[in-house]
Amino acid sequence: MRLRLLLNYPSLVDSIIFSVGPVDVHWYGLMYVAGFVVCYGLGILRSKRTDLGVVQSDVYDIVFYGLIGAVVGGRIGYTLFYGTELFMANPLWAFKIWEGGMSFHGGMLGALVALWLVAVRRSWHVLNVTDFVAPLVPIGLGLGRIGNYINVELPGRVTESGLGVHFPCWAVNEINPLCVIEWETHTRHLSSLYQAFAEGVVLFLVVWFFSSKPRSRGAVSGLFLITYGLLRIATELFRQPDPSIGFLAFDALTMGQLLSAPMILAGVLLWHLGSHDGNQAGPPR
Repeated sequence: MRLRLLLNYPSLVDSIIFSVGPVDVHWYGLMYVAGFVVCYGLGILRSKRTDLGVVQSDVYDIVFYGLIGAVVGGRIGYTLFYGTELFMANPLWAFKIWEGGMSFHGGMLGALVALWLVAVRRSWHVLNVTDFVAPLVPIGLGLGRIGNYINVELPGRVTESGLGVHFPCWAVNEINPLCVIEWETHTRHLSSLYQAFAEGVVLFLVVWFFSSKPRSRGAVSGLFLITYGLLRIATELFRQPDPSIGFLAFDALTMGQLLSAPMILAGVLLWHLGSHDGNQAGPPR
């Protein structure tokens, strides 16, 4: 029997923290700020290791430009992968980041471009830079999923298990037009929290502890790609596909799963190359 406390979506706070005139400050945006702070703090901690070749003064540039690339790429990726119809109806929608709507895969590509520019500027090997950054990222990803939860985004798939909750109708009306009262009659998985735990806790523990010892160049980046890809594919099994896209290949796979498969392949390739490369991670000076 399900506990009655969990029958309705446990929305604990309003998505808006406070307003100053026409400007609303959202929890979703605060999660990105918190993610930046955590990444920077972890980067400072990691820079204390002499074998990585990154000093404290480098950390701000690496994290700052990586964040800019992630935000820009994340929004562009979401627009291309998930929000094409919304963009075509109102191009200005693409700039409304505070309303939610970021793609990890687009953000990762944007961050890679930014980190590559940092590496070129300082004559570093780009894989040494990504090996330094990879362990810093997961907690920020988890905080982003908490932002999804607060925004009542990412409705899960319908379930009869004790983990299911009733979503508010306004949050699921695109995937369930018959939901017209306050709450949906059937229950769904809290997929945003599943992904927050997988991406923010499990991924962090795996990559952070693996990177705590000297590794060959590309190994940490490869493990990050493999682990994230597998966790994302697994947690997508509980997440309802975006209504504008639905299921794709074989009417069974989601966009998130399809975009994660190449990540795993790229991670395996990096791992293989790293195992044949005697160079350890650490931007050369």
